[in-house]
Amino acid sequence: MQSTRSTRAAQPRDGQTLGEFIARYGIFLVLIALVIVLTILTPIIRGEQFFLTVPNLIQVALQASINAIIAVGMTFVIVSAGIDLSVGSIVALAGVGAALVMRDTALGPVAGVGVALGIGALCGAFNGFLIARVKLPPFIATLGTMGIFRGIALVISEGRSIFGFDRTFVEIFSARIGDIPVAVIVAAGVALCGALVLRYTKFGKYTIAMGGSERTARLAGIPINRYKLGIYILSGLLTGIAAVLLLARLRSGDPTFGRLFELDAIAAAVMGGTSLSGGAGSIPGTIVGALIISLVRNALNIFNVPSYWQEVVIGGVIVLAVVLDQWRKRQSQRD
Repeated sequence: MQSTRSTRAAQPRDGQTLGEFIARYGIFLVLIALVIVLTILTPIIRGEQFFLTVPNLIQVALQASINAIIAVGMTFVIVSAGIDLSVGSIVALAGVGAALVMRDTALGPVAGVGVALGIGALCGAFNGFLIARVKLPPFIATLGTMGIFRGIALVISEGRSIFGFDRTFVEIFSARIGDIPVAVIVAAGVALCGALVLRYTKFGKYTIAMGGSERTARLAGIPINRYKLGIYILSGLLTGIAAVLLLARLRSGDPTFGRLFELDAIAAAVMGGTSLSGGAGSIPGTIVGALIISLVRNALNIFNVPSYWQEVVIGGVIVLAVVLDQWRKRQSQRD
Protein backbone atom coordinates (compact mmCIF):
# COMPACT_ATOMS: atom_id res chain seq x y z
CA MET A 1 0.00 0.00 0.00
CA GLN A 2 2.78 2.41 0.87
CA SER A 3 4.49 1.70 -2.47
CA THR A 4 1.24 2.39 -4.34
CA ARG A 5 0.73 5.70 -2.53
CA SER A 6 4.32 6.74 -3.33
CA THR A 7 3.85 5.91 -7.00
CA ARG A 8 0.65 7.94 -7.20
CA ALA A 9 2.30 10.88 -5.43
CA ALA A 10 5.16 10.83 -7.90
CA GLN A 11 2.82 11.14 -10.88
CA PRO A 12 2.06 14.75 -11.84
CA ARG A 13 -1.54 15.85 -12.04
CA ASP A 14 -2.95 16.61 -15.49
CA GLY A 15 -3.04 20.34 -14.76
CA GLN A 16 0.60 20.31 -13.75
CA THR A 17 1.63 18.44 -16.87
CA LEU A 18 -0.24 20.89 -19.10
CA GLY A 19 1.28 23.80 -17.20
CA GLU A 20 4.77 22.45 -17.67
CA PHE A 21 4.13 21.95 -21.39
CA ILE A 22 2.86 25.51 -21.83
CA ALA A 23 5.71 26.95 -19.78
CA ARG A 24 8.30 25.11 -21.86
CA TYR A 25 6.81 25.25 -25.36
CA GLY A 26 4.25 28.06 -25.17
CA ILE A 27 6.49 30.54 -26.99
CA PHE A 28 6.70 28.20 -30.01
CA LEU A 29 2.91 27.86 -30.01
CA VAL A 30 2.60 31.65 -29.93
CA LEU A 31 4.88 31.93 -32.97
CA ILE A 32 2.84 29.36 -34.91
CA ALA A 33 -0.46 31.00 -33.91
CA LEU A 34 0.86 34.43 -34.93
CA VAL A 35 1.89 33.15 -38.37
CA ILE A 36 -1.55 31.54 -38.88
CA VAL A 37 -3.43 34.67 -37.79
CA LEU A 38 -1.36 36.98 -40.01
CA THR A 39 -1.73 34.60 -42.95
CA ILE A 40 -5.52 34.77 -42.56
CA LEU A 41 -5.79 38.52 -41.85
CA THR A 42 -3.44 39.86 -44.52
CA PRO A 43 -5.69 39.07 -47.54
CA ILE A 44 -8.70 40.45 -45.68
CA ILE A 45 -7.07 43.75 -44.75
CA ARG A 46 -4.66 44.23 -47.67
CA GLY A 47 -6.65 42.43 -50.34
CA GLU A 48 -3.67 40.22 -51.16
CA GLN A 49 -1.53 37.57 -49.49
CA PHE A 50 1.45 39.77 -48.77
CA PHE A 51 2.54 38.18 -45.49
CA LEU A 52 3.08 34.54 -46.42
CA THR A 53 5.51 35.15 -49.26
CA VAL A 54 9.17 34.20 -49.41
CA PRO A 55 10.45 37.81 -49.78
CA ASN A 56 8.43 38.98 -46.78
CA LEU A 57 9.45 36.03 -44.59
CA ILE A 58 13.11 36.66 -45.49
CA GLN A 59 12.57 40.31 -44.56
CA VAL A 60 11.15 39.24 -41.19
CA ALA A 61 14.24 37.10 -40.57
CA LEU A 62 16.51 39.98 -41.64
CA GLN A 63 14.76 42.39 -39.29
CA ALA A 64 15.08 39.87 -36.46
CA SER A 65 18.76 39.11 -37.08
CA ILE A 66 20.29 42.10 -35.27
CA ASN A 67 18.07 41.69 -32.22
CA ALA A 68 18.62 37.92 -32.21
CA ILE A 69 22.42 38.29 -32.07
CA ILE A 70 22.28 40.82 -29.23
CA ALA A 71 19.63 38.75 -27.44
CA VAL A 72 21.86 35.65 -27.43
CA GLY A 73 24.44 37.59 -25.42
CA MET A 74 21.68 39.05 -23.26
CA THR A 75 20.47 35.52 -22.52
CA PHE A 76 23.82 34.60 -21.01
CA VAL A 77 23.80 37.80 -18.95
CA ILE A 78 20.26 37.32 -17.62
CA VAL A 79 20.81 33.59 -16.95
CA SER A 80 23.74 34.63 -14.72
CA ALA A 81 21.28 36.89 -12.81
CA GLY A 82 22.61 40.05 -14.44
CA ILE A 83 21.33 42.63 -16.90
CA ASP A 84 22.97 44.74 -19.62
CA LEU A 85 21.29 48.04 -20.44
CA SER A 86 24.25 49.32 -22.43
CA VAL A 87 23.99 47.12 -25.55
CA GLY A 88 22.25 49.79 -27.64
CA SER A 89 24.98 52.30 -26.83
CA ILE A 90 27.66 49.70 -27.62
CA VAL A 91 26.06 49.25 -31.06
CA ALA A 92 26.36 52.99 -31.67
CA LEU A 93 29.95 53.26 -30.40
CA ALA A 94 31.17 50.16 -32.27
CA GLY A 95 29.48 51.29 -35.49
CA VAL A 96 30.87 54.82 -35.30
CA GLY A 97 34.35 53.56 -34.43
CA ALA A 98 34.43 51.10 -37.33
CA ALA A 99 33.09 53.71 -39.79
CA LEU A 100 35.69 56.29 -38.72
CA VAL A 101 38.59 53.84 -39.04
CA MET A 102 37.54 52.75 -42.53
CA ARG A 103 36.86 56.32 -43.68
CA ASP A 104 39.94 58.03 -42.30
CA THR A 105 42.58 55.35 -42.92
CA ALA A 106 43.63 53.12 -45.78
CA LEU A 107 42.48 50.10 -43.81
CA GLY A 108 39.67 48.01 -45.25
CA PRO A 109 36.78 45.85 -44.11
CA VAL A 110 38.92 43.55 -41.95
CA ALA A 111 40.03 46.52 -39.86
CA GLY A 112 36.44 47.76 -39.61
CA VAL A 113 35.24 44.42 -38.32
CA GLY A 114 38.18 44.19 -35.91
CA VAL A 115 37.50 47.65 -34.50
CA ALA A 116 33.78 46.95 -34.01
CA LEU A 117 34.42 43.62 -32.28
CA GLY A 118 37.23 45.11 -30.22
CA ILE A 119 35.09 48.01 -29.03
CA GLY A 120 32.27 45.62 -28.19
CA ALA A 121 34.57 43.33 -26.20
CA LEU A 122 36.21 46.26 -24.37
CA CYS A 123 32.84 47.75 -23.43
CA GLY A 124 31.71 44.35 -22.18
CA ALA A 125 34.94 43.99 -20.20
CA PHE A 126 34.36 47.39 -18.58
CA ASN A 127 30.83 46.36 -17.62
CA GLY A 128 32.16 43.10 -16.22
CA PHE A 129 34.87 44.91 -14.25
CA LEU A 130 32.34 47.25 -12.63
CA ILE A 131 30.06 44.34 -11.73
CA ALA A 132 32.59 41.66 -10.77
CA ARG A 133 35.38 43.74 -9.20
CA VAL A 134 33.82 47.03 -8.10
CA LYS A 135 30.68 45.10 -7.02
CA LEU A 136 28.16 47.48 -8.54
CA PRO A 137 24.68 46.06 -9.15
CA PRO A 138 24.36 45.14 -12.87
CA PHE A 139 21.39 47.46 -13.36
CA ILE A 140 23.25 50.49 -11.98
CA ALA A 141 26.55 49.66 -13.68
CA THR A 142 25.10 49.20 -17.15
CA LEU A 143 22.69 52.11 -16.75
CA GLY A 144 25.76 54.28 -16.19
CA THR A 145 27.76 52.81 -19.05
CA MET A 146 24.76 53.20 -21.34
CA GLY A 147 25.27 56.95 -21.02
CA ILE A 148 29.08 56.73 -21.11
CA PHE A 149 29.27 54.70 -24.31
CA ARG A 150 26.61 56.78 -26.06
CA GLY A 151 28.42 59.95 -25.00
CA ILE A 152 31.75 58.71 -26.36
CA ALA A 153 30.06 57.84 -29.68
CA LEU A 154 28.67 61.39 -29.88
CA VAL A 155 32.05 62.93 -29.01
CA ILE A 156 34.18 61.01 -31.54
CA SER A 157 31.60 61.51 -34.32
CA GLU A 158 30.94 65.13 -33.32
CA GLY A 159 27.28 64.23 -33.26
CA ARG A 160 27.16 63.47 -36.99
CA SER A 161 26.62 60.36 -39.07
CA ILE A 162 29.79 58.87 -40.60
CA PHE A 163 29.53 58.23 -44.35
CA GLY A 164 31.99 57.46 -47.10
CA PHE A 165 33.71 54.38 -45.74
CA ASP A 166 34.81 51.29 -47.66
CA ARG A 167 32.12 50.10 -50.11
CA THR A 168 33.54 46.59 -50.01
CA PHE A 169 32.50 46.40 -46.36
CA VAL A 170 28.90 47.20 -47.29
CA GLU A 171 28.91 44.77 -50.22
CA ILE A 172 30.19 41.90 -48.05
CA PHE A 173 27.92 42.25 -45.03
CA SER A 174 24.75 43.34 -46.81
CA ALA A 175 25.13 40.65 -49.49
CA ARG A 176 22.96 37.58 -49.99
CA ILE A 177 23.94 33.96 -50.47
CA GLY A 178 21.22 32.76 -52.78
CA ASP A 179 18.15 34.49 -51.38
CA ILE A 180 19.38 34.48 -47.76
CA PRO A 181 21.00 37.67 -46.39
CA VAL A 182 24.43 37.30 -44.80
CA ALA A 183 23.01 38.85 -41.61
CA VAL A 184 20.49 35.99 -41.27
CA ILE A 185 23.23 33.39 -41.79
CA VAL A 186 25.43 35.06 -39.18
CA ALA A 187 22.53 35.22 -36.72
CA ALA A 188 21.79 31.52 -37.26
CA GLY A 189 25.46 30.67 -36.63
CA VAL A 190 25.55 32.78 -33.47
CA ALA A 191 22.35 31.13 -32.21
CA LEU A 192 23.69 27.62 -32.85
CA CYS A 193 27.01 28.34 -31.14
CA GLY A 194 25.26 30.05 -28.23
CA ALA A 195 22.89 27.11 -27.72
CA LEU A 196 25.77 24.62 -27.73
CA VAL A 197 27.86 26.71 -25.34
CA LEU A 198 25.02 27.29 -22.87
CA ARG A 199 23.94 23.65 -22.80
CA TYR A 200 27.11 21.61 -23.18
CA THR A 201 30.16 23.58 -22.03
CA LYS A 202 31.56 24.36 -18.62
CA PHE A 203 31.10 28.07 -19.35
CA GLY A 204 27.38 27.57 -19.92
CA LYS A 205 26.88 25.28 -16.93
CA TYR A 206 28.72 27.70 -14.65
CA THR A 207 26.60 30.57 -15.99
CA ILE A 208 23.44 28.70 -15.05
CA ALA A 209 24.85 27.74 -11.66
CA MET A 210 25.77 31.34 -10.85
CA GLY A 211 22.30 32.54 -11.76
CA GLY A 212 20.65 29.83 -9.68
CA SER A 213 22.63 30.64 -6.53
CA GLU A 214 25.83 32.66 -6.60
CA ARG A 215 26.63 31.71 -3.03
CA THR A 216 26.33 27.99 -3.77
CA ALA A 217 28.38 28.37 -6.94
CA ARG A 218 31.11 30.18 -5.01
CA LEU A 219 31.18 27.46 -2.35
CA ALA A 220 31.47 24.88 -5.15
CA GLY A 221 34.71 26.54 -6.24
CA ILE A 222 33.47 28.35 -9.35
CA PRO A 223 35.58 31.51 -9.96
CA ILE A 224 32.59 33.85 -9.99
CA ASN A 225 34.40 37.06 -10.88
CA ARG A 226 36.25 35.51 -13.82
CA TYR A 227 33.08 34.06 -15.30
CA LYS A 228 31.07 37.24 -14.77
CA LEU A 229 33.77 39.13 -16.67
CA GLY A 230 33.64 36.54 -19.45
CA ILE A 231 29.85 36.71 -19.70
CA TYR A 232 29.83 40.48 -20.17
CA ILE A 233 32.70 40.30 -22.66
CA LEU A 234 30.67 37.75 -24.62
CA SER A 235 27.65 40.06 -24.58
CA GLY A 236 29.78 42.98 -25.78
CA LEU A 237 31.42 40.89 -28.50
CA LEU A 238 28.09 39.72 -29.89
CA THR A 239 26.83 43.31 -29.79
CA GLY A 240 29.90 44.26 -31.83
CA ILE A 241 28.92 41.65 -34.43
CA ALA A 242 25.43 43.16 -34.55
CA ALA A 243 26.99 46.61 -35.01
CA VAL A 244 28.95 45.36 -38.05
CA LEU A 245 25.80 44.06 -39.72
CA LEU A 246 23.77 47.17 -38.89
CA LEU A 247 26.56 49.43 -40.18
CA ALA A 248 26.60 47.58 -43.50
CA ARG A 249 22.81 47.61 -43.80
CA LEU A 250 22.39 51.32 -43.06
CA ARG A 251 25.65 52.37 -44.80
CA SER A 252 26.49 54.88 -42.11
CA GLY A 253 27.74 55.00 -38.54
CA ASP A 254 25.41 57.10 -36.42
CA PRO A 255 25.83 57.84 -32.69
CA THR A 256 22.04 57.71 -32.25
CA PHE A 257 21.71 54.14 -33.57
CA GLY A 258 20.75 51.37 -31.18
CA ARG A 259 18.30 53.25 -28.96
CA LEU A 260 16.01 50.81 -27.13
CA PHE A 261 17.86 47.80 -28.55
CA GLU A 262 18.37 46.67 -24.96
CA LEU A 263 14.60 46.47 -24.41
CA ASP A 264 14.03 44.35 -27.51
CA ALA A 265 16.88 42.02 -26.52
CA ILE A 266 15.59 41.62 -22.96
CA ALA A 267 12.04 41.04 -24.23
CA ALA A 268 13.22 38.38 -26.71
CA ALA A 269 15.19 36.55 -24.03
CA VAL A 270 12.43 36.67 -21.41
CA MET A 271 9.68 35.68 -23.85
CA GLY A 272 11.86 32.75 -24.86
CA GLY A 273 11.99 31.34 -21.35
CA THR A 274 14.95 33.12 -19.73
CA SER A 275 14.12 33.89 -16.11
CA LEU A 276 14.74 37.48 -15.00
CA SER A 277 15.87 36.11 -11.64
CA GLY A 278 18.55 34.00 -13.34
CA GLY A 279 19.38 30.31 -13.42
CA ALA A 280 17.32 29.31 -16.47
CA GLY A 281 17.35 30.19 -20.14
CA SER A 282 16.99 28.89 -23.67
CA ILE A 283 18.77 30.16 -26.78
CA PRO A 284 16.19 28.59 -29.17
CA GLY A 285 13.46 30.27 -27.15
CA THR A 286 15.31 33.59 -27.37
CA ILE A 287 15.49 33.31 -31.16
CA VAL A 288 11.75 32.61 -31.30
CA GLY A 289 11.18 35.65 -29.09
CA ALA A 290 13.20 37.80 -31.50
CA LEU A 291 11.18 36.42 -34.42
CA ILE A 292 7.91 37.23 -32.66
CA ILE A 293 8.98 40.84 -32.10
CA SER A 294 10.00 41.08 -35.76
CA LEU A 295 6.70 39.53 -36.87
CA VAL A 296 4.73 42.03 -34.80
CA ARG A 297 6.66 44.95 -36.33
CA ASN A 298 6.22 43.48 -39.81
CA ALA A 299 2.47 43.03 -39.31
CA LEU A 300 2.09 46.60 -38.07
CA ASN A 301 3.87 47.87 -41.17
CA ILE A 302 1.78 45.68 -43.47
CA PHE A 303 -1.42 46.99 -41.87
CA ASN A 304 -0.14 50.59 -42.09
CA VAL A 305 -0.34 51.16 -38.35
CA PRO A 306 1.10 54.62 -37.49
CA SER A 307 4.58 54.57 -35.94
CA TYR A 308 3.42 56.01 -32.61
CA TRP A 309 0.90 53.18 -32.21
CA GLN A 310 3.67 50.72 -33.06
CA GLU A 311 5.58 51.91 -29.99
CA VAL A 312 2.49 51.26 -27.87
CA VAL A 313 2.18 47.71 -29.22
CA ILE A 314 5.88 46.88 -28.80
CA GLY A 315 5.75 48.26 -25.26
CA GLY A 316 2.82 45.95 -24.62
CA VAL A 317 4.85 43.01 -25.95
CA ILE A 318 7.62 43.81 -23.46
CA VAL A 319 5.13 43.96 -20.59
CA LEU A 320 3.67 40.65 -21.77
CA ALA A 321 7.14 39.14 -21.71
CA VAL A 322 7.56 40.04 -18.04
CA VAL A 323 4.07 38.72 -17.23
CA LEU A 324 4.96 35.41 -18.89
CA ASP A 325 8.18 35.22 -16.89
CA GLN A 326 6.28 35.73 -13.64
CA TRP A 327 3.69 33.12 -14.65
CA ARG A 328 6.41 30.58 -15.47
CA LYS A 329 8.03 31.25 -12.12
CA ARG A 330 4.77 30.68 -10.22
CA GLN A 331 4.13 27.55 -12.29
CA SER A 332 7.54 26.08 -11.46
CA GLN A 333 7.06 26.82 -7.76
CA ARG A 334 3.65 25.14 -7.81
CA ASP A 335 5.07 22.05 -9.55
